Amino acid sequence: MPVCEYIMSRLAERLTTLRQQSSKALVTFITAGDPDLSGTEEMVSLLDRAGADILELGMPFSDPMADGPTIQLSSERALAAGTNLTGVLATVKRARLHSQIPIVLMGYLNPIYAYGYERFCRDAAEAGVDGVLLVDLPPEEAEELLPHADRHGLDIIFLLTPTSDAARISRVNKLGRGFVYYVTVTGVTGARQTVSSSLSAELSTIMHKVSLPVMAGFGISTPQQAAEVAALADGVVVGSAIVRLFEKYTGQQLKVELEKLVGSLKQAISGDLTLPGNSVT
Repeated sequence: MPVCEYIMSRLAERLTTLRQQSSKALVTFITAGDPDLSGTEEMVSLLDRAGADILELGMPFSDPMADGPTIQLSSERALAAGTNLTGVLATVKRARLHSQIPIVLMGYLNPIYAYGYERFCRDAAEAGVDGVLLVDLPPEEAEELLPHADRHGLDIIFLLTPTSDAARISRVNKLGRGFVYYVTVTGVTGARQTVSSSLSAELSTIMHKVSLPVMAGFGISTPQQAAEVAALADGVVVGSAIVRLFEKYTGQQLKVELEKLVGSLKQAISGDLTLPGNSVT
């Protein structure tokens, strides 16, 4: 067992603390380099202060097949600004000077494959990245990446969906690290008007079959939805609703709106928002 596995990572420490406090995790997503990498560095601290427990930092990619229009456009803006994987890692390293929020890089396999698995895992760990979630890398095809990630103490996080069978659930539970990302809807990312009526039963099944914390995401856009889903899982992931603010605002107004939204989401999942007809624990 690598020595690094004896040391509790920022991600594991944060999730352990939340569980001990009977609190739910708020995972926020932004795209690195939207509108530029210096802005992203500043947003890491802002989201940390506003109440985010974990930050998913999107690695912009030219063909983000799992993402809806909001995050696709965000990725396009970041690429147009010259963002690449080397720049993203450098940004995380600078952000670590003023924030210790757990950071998970989220994106697609191709840029990491081109970068080189060993080199990426080494450089990501040295920069201060805690985990990696690649939406197009199923656990059955992760055998090349996992040894390098384990060696450098990076958590590889896998997805489960409403269509995941028993074999996939078992494999994710065995190979995954950090947490499991449960996709609450089929299709691409993007805000939805309501939470799926079958989500409670689906999450109950997943929570009983995996030992890792379960974060539920895709389509969660309002404090009320976040509270509903947080009552069923260990935490919620909010992406498109946050990224949309980068379309609408810039400068100080963007910071104000981000703090307002993230603060309201954290308040809601903490049980401070009274929801008609819902008991949130």
